[in-house]
Amino acid sequence: MTEKLRPPPLRDDCFALPAGVDWTPVDEALGLLRDRLGPVCAASPAPLAEALGRVLAAPVVAERANPPSPNSAVDGYGFAHASLGAPEAGTDITLPLTEGRAAAGVPFAGDVPPGQAIRVLTGAALPEGVDTVILEEDVTKGESAIAFRAGIKPGANTRRAGEDVQPGQEILSQGRVVTPADLALMASAGVSRPMLRDRLRVAVISTGDELIEPGERAGPGQIFDANRPMLLGLLRSFGYEPVDLGRVPDDRETLRATLDRAAEQADAILTSGGASAGDEDHVSALLQEAGAMTRWRIAVKPGRPLALALWGGVPVFGLPGNPVAALVCTLIFARPALRLLAGQSWQAPQGFDLPAGFSKRKKPGRREYLRARMRDGRAEVFASEGSGRISGLSWAEGLVELPDGEIEIAPGDPVRFYPYGSFL
Repeated sequence: MTEKLRPPPLRDDCFALPAGVDWTPVDEALGLLRDRLGPVCAASPAPLAEALGRVLAAPVVAERANPPSPNSAVDGYGFAHASLGAPEAGTDITLPLTEGRAAAGVPFAGDVPPGQAIRVLTGAALPEGVDTVILEEDVTKGESAIAFRAGIKPGANTRRAGEDVQPGQEILSQGRVVTPADLALMASAGVSRPMLRDRLRVAVISTGDELIEPGERAGPGQIFDANRPMLLGLLRSFGYEPVDLGRVPDDRETLRATLDRAAEQADAILTSGGASAGDEDHVSALLQEAGAMTRWRIAVKPGRPLALALWGGVPVFGLPGNPVAALVCTLIFARPALRLLAGQSWQAPQGFDLPAGFSKRKKPGRREYLRARMRDGRAEVFASEGSGRISGLSWAEGLVELPDGEIEIAPGDPVRFYPYGSFL
């Protein structure tokens, strides 16, 4: 059985804020996560067939050149260019044919004498004595010779050995998530067992007496749990393995037992609700009791309270209970942190500037994220900024980011737009 290599555990104080910090700017919060978190998933060599969507735990080095030998890029006839001499362009050249042919997987056994040509097919290794191939459409073939016009360049229609990949060359970097194209690259370079991290397992817990499952009969004051299906879906889209631990009522001992289960079954934990400092905010109370909890008051809208802690050595992200804030905090903060825990490299989402299709005056102090989509080359935002308007999450195709300082936006002014897909 292949030994799994496990990274060292996270420090107990990995989420601690510097002394005197009250409100944490978004960039500072992201910088703290980037500097203090690292892989928590074990790594081991695994078959190439199991690599798709997994994180590379080590750089991948080519074991073989690609192409492994010089070969033909076309169907045609090969010869040594030097044997043509120096004919004037446009003059006729005739070369006798060597008996036989070279095909992909069926190399020609022998040498091609200078001044002769041989039939070669696409992908065939070039025989000794051949460095140039002319397209079959550019020749006239007789019974034992070919004729063509002078002017072909040396090395035409051929591929050099190793022109794509050299043996020993690093072809994929550590921390990369393997794509279908990467599978082709590794296979062509002779790599059969790359070093891979186990998939990150992330437990999801919803908290609150008011929550019921969609499809159940709602009583007075009850609402359907929207966060859990959203977070479970996000984790699947990120390529992680979600662990659904269901809904937990506002009962401290039940929540404690559920967190214990989560720490046994998962590498990270996402909770929603109960992360503030109220009487029924049992998540933050329990995490505080564990002695490794920091409540990050992040200067962000929507969001703000984000509880970060270790429970049984497993990192916990205590998200707001409001679905809009839960989504924004997951994309902006939890997503890059989970990337590091999974062994991926740190990566900021790819945004681009668009002219605004809206007006907005923003006060200084908090970075804001507006539900937005692109239409006719402009960024338009959801009609209401109310954080309870869950329909805006579905209406939107991404987020518009407004800077920390004061700003007034008029239609046509540039704004930064992040498509949802840039967080994947």
